[in-house]
Amino acid sequence: MLIYVLRALVKMAVTLLVIVTLVFFATRLSGNPVDFVLGEGITREDRELLIAYYGLDASIGSQYWRYLVSVFSGEFGLSFLERRPVSQIVLERAWPSLKLLLSAITFTLIVSVPLGILSAIYRTSIIGSVVMVIAFLGYAVPAFIIGILLVLIFGYTLNWLPVIGDGSALHFIMPTLAISGILVAAITRFTRNAMLDVLSQDYMRTARAKGLPEWVVILKHGLRNAAITLLSVIGLQIAVLAASGSVVVEAIFAWPGIGDLLVRSAILRDYPVLQFAVLSVAIVVIVINAAVDIAYAYADPRIRLSKG
Repeated sequence: MLIYVLRALVKMAVTLLVIVTLVFFATRLSGNPVDFVLGEGITREDRELLIAYYGLDASIGSQYWRYLVSVFSGEFGLSFLERRPVSQIVLERAWPSLKLLLSAITFTLIVSVPLGILSAIYRTSIIGSVVMVIAFLGYAVPAFIIGILLVLIFGYTLNWLPVIGDGSALHFIMPTLAISGILVAAITRFTRNAMLDVLSQDYMRTARAKGLPEWVVILKHGLRNAAITLLSVIGLQIAVLAASGSVVVEAIFAWPGIGDLLVRSAILRDYPVLQFAVLSVAIVVIVINAAVDIAYAYADPRIRLSKG
């Protein structure tokens, strides 16, 4: 098990290095950020001074090396626009994003797991068909479309829910629903498939033969054995949500989180903030994936042995 964990950590480090490199070079493709910071009408001397101040006059190789050194030393520089440490800016946005992420995950698990179980138990009835139709619709509609529809219906037409910010519990409803659409659909479908696999097993028939109540058979014997498969699926879906699912939704609802910060930094070419924000999200995703992989291998030794 120790060797398996060490291999997972090495993969994390390599993946992180690749992401850091891609982010650095991708941000440089959009042009010089100094032009956005100063705008029009500046003198050539002022422009050159600012370029030199931020080290943008050096070669791309020198900039990349300095960036790697800063990443591993924990010094991520100052924002081009706010003139503040980028770590401070990103950390201020982390808590709102985390709250929204937890809200979406909680709602997803409460809704999708019971729906998946019901659609597996009543797979030949109208209940199972309706659940799967809803799941496929949720899987087909992107999060930003759901978000825009919610804003138009409940924000502007009915005026039931606030559209912008995170000031109250009501502000969580529409962003949570927008983010959770694809998650609920995916986990419902995988829960159904996992439950269908275990419902036909011999130990389920044995449990029923012992006279156990049906809900005990389903939850204790069925869901517990299906949980090994669901663990990886839920973990991967959460990682996808942390990586990209909330970015556009936060921008739609002006949610003061990292997703909104990423969009703003990309538009304004605030390289240091954009790089650190992407790096932070990447670390979260990599850690979640590694944790799920290790937990999955720990729960099922066959996987651990097959991967060495």
